[in-house]
Amino acid sequence: MSNPSYRMIGLMSGTSGDGLDLAYCHYEKQDHWTFEILHSMTIPFPEGLGEKLMNSHLLSALDLAILDVDFGRWMGEKVKDFCKENEIFPFAVCSHGHTVFHQPNNALSIQIGNGWALHQACGLKVINDFRMLDVQLGGQGAPLVPIGDQLLFPQIDFCVNLGGIANISMDSDGKRIAFDCCPFNLLLNEQANVLGAPYDKGGSWAKEGSVSISLFSLLNSLPFYANNAPKSLGREDIEEEFLPLIPKSGLAEKDILCTLIEHYAFQISEVIKSNQSNRSPSILITGGGAYNFYFFDRLNHHLQGKWSQFVASPELIEFKEALVFGFLGVLRLRNENNSLASVTGARQDSCGGTVYG
Repeated sequence: MSNPSYRMIGLMSGTSGDGLDLAYCHYEKQDHWTFEILHSMTIPFPEGLGEKLMNSHLLSALDLAILDVDFGRWMGEKVKDFCKENEIFPFAVCSHGHTVFHQPNNALSIQIGNGWALHQACGLKVINDFRMLDVQLGGQGAPLVPIGDQLLFPQIDFCVNLGGIANISMDSDGKRIAFDCCPFNLLLNEQANVLGAPYDKGGSWAKEGSVSISLFSLLNSLPFYANNAPKSLGREDIEEEFLPLIPKSGLAEKDILCTLIEHYAFQISEVIKSNQSNRSPSILITGGGAYNFYFFDRLNHHLQGKWSQFVASPELIEFKEALVFGFLGVLRLRNENNSLASVTGARQDSCGGTVYG
């Protein structure tokens, strides 16, 4: 399939568990790929569903299988409503799904949101399960967004996404590399919850806190940071390595938030400084963390002001991952590689995704 133009819906359910991102996008290939986000929205999870998704790794096999189908059906119903409301007719729906287990060392990465249930509920072709082929080829199965960064944003030096986990993508020695840098909202939001809010708006609470040198040093000395790319962070890694350090620190919530931001800004700046090819690299920052202005202050400090921010629209900031998963579906339909071995460590590039309908 080699049409030059595609209209697709990308669906993203991230590790921070706040809701489902839907982006209806137009992709076109002439000399190079271009895109436009035509309609987008985030649908919060109903309370019961959101709780089940966040605790899905604790469910029995049967309950997890039921949730897989229920979540797929719910997403399909929301897609159907979205299409009706906007009077749109996408060619296919491309779903990341909700990650329950990400254990590439065990040749495993499981995202729920059953494809057949989604397909039947929305009546459209569905593509999901983008990670498993890469994992079976010896890769991390993540991150997958870098192929979109490379083909949709070729003019940008570094693409940083600040979701539940922070990741970065760049060209290095003629090939694309990318990896998870550190946690992000997964840990920040937990501290904000203690203070009575779902997240720290603008990083204002973090800004009021003080950096704990001891916690900062402990975080920076975790084994994850000594690993070379390719590497990825799963919920399991964060629960086992990062989370235990926080209550042991005995710090107040604002000091924890401040220290986490300092840690994130330091780690991300170190990656940029060690991979930059010019004095003032261009950086695109997307995801919910792009609204944490205190993080920007600290990143700018660690980069000594030697960078230029690519100005992104709110739609791109909030829906870039959904945009890229729609694009991964385009590449899958064209039988073109949508997972890069240089990023994941797999034996070869591959074209992942299961097509329903």
